[in-house]
Amino acid sequence: MTTLRILVVATVLALSACSPDVAPSPPIATGSASSGPVAVPRQGALFGAWVKPESYSQPGRLDAVSRFETALGRRLDIVNTYRRLHEPIGTESDLHFLGTGSTLMISWAGTSSEDILAGLVDKEIREHAQQIRSLHAPILLRLRWEMDRPNLASSVGTPERYHQAWRYVRQIFAQERATNVSWVFCPTAEGFAAQRAAAYYPGDDTVDWTCVDVYSGSTLRPMAQLLEPFLHWASTRPKPIMIGEYGVARAWPSAKRAAWLTDAAQVFRANPQIKAVLYFESNPEDRTDHGEFALSDDQPALAAFIETAHDPHFHTR
Repeated sequence: MTTLRILVVATVLALSACSPDVAPSPPIATGSASSGPVAVPRQGALFGAWVKPESYSQPGRLDAVSRFETALGRRLDIVNTYRRLHEPIGTESDLHFLGTGSTLMISWAGTSSEDILAGLVDKEIREHAQQIRSLHAPILLRLRWEMDRPNLASSVGTPERYHQAWRYVRQIFAQERATNVSWVFCPTAEGFAAQRAAAYYPGDDTVDWTCVDVYSGSTLRPMAQLLEPFLHWASTRPKPIMIGEYGVARAWPSAKRAAWLTDAAQVFRANPQIKAVLYFESNPEDRTDHGEFALSDDQPALAAFIETAHDPHFHTR
């Protein structure tokens, strides 16, 4: 381990000794950044979001992102979108986002590791590889994100089977010459805290971005504490970091949400290895307010987020 990384680890470990009543200093993650076709900014971080549409039609997806960008007063560098196995890639909204200069991130799931390895969905994988290749633009692909969640164990399988399925999909993409993909490995912050997430990592040779999804939901913990286990691990990987989803729950008062968002931006700025951050602008159905994260109807929280959106650190293009 290099001297720099030893210092990083020491800094992160020191955070765990902080009093829970005192916000700790942000942990620091550094490292080189080999990111695949989606280039990392030399300084700062790309800024993006998933924006839940009122309707999952193409006009609905376009309207949701447009309204959010208008509220922020800027374009999103990365637009996250979720796709099941049988849903097409290269839709009207996909092409629009690419055409306006945003990078598209496909969060793709919908089958099991065993079905992949048995060859049962080869046709669908090939079709999607061809669709992505035809976009002629660098694409981020989160293949079965949050694979470390215990409720996905029956589908994801063991870490070894996940590694094999990941490499199987990548092999098909290579056969189809879909070389415009940056591959994003994205477990949960809880999985790193529980020491189960890292086992799913398929290897430096087959991952372009390390990533984590992190939320302050049922408890209002600061970003530095939530990210500490992940950053401890990621600081030893020669990859850029993406915060694939983050959010603060609507359960908390507006002032506390705003302060949490401001603090989160400080943590991101303090970590030069973090090269992309994406908010989860969504109130998923059938959730309590501890699982709802949209900011658009909370003006104090939205105002804090707009400050982040206009911070020069997150204006890299």
